[in-house]
Amino acid sequence: MLSKQEFKSEVQKWAAKTRVSPKEIHIRPMKNKWASCSSKGRLSFNEELLDKSKNRRSEVIVHELLHLRYPNHGKMFKAMMNRLLGNNL
Repeated sequence: MLSKQEFKSEVQKWAAKTRVSPKEIHIRPMKNKWASCSSKGRLSFNEELLDKSKNRRSEVIVHELLHLRYPNHGKMFKAMMNRLLGNNL
């Protein structure tokens, strides 16, 4: 199991790669989703991600970070997901 601090470090590494700066990063219990992103730059991640594979964590992290730049799941969002994660999707 990954620690919360290790997970936050992964988020920061991906934030540098995606060239975005989240204002806050939270890890907490969530019942219905893996993560969320507020319009103010607050990212919340489901604590169950700490038990998931690195590929799964990366997919969720990148997805939420890209929402800081692209608020919907349009062509640019999908292109960036594919560019950053490629075969891991």
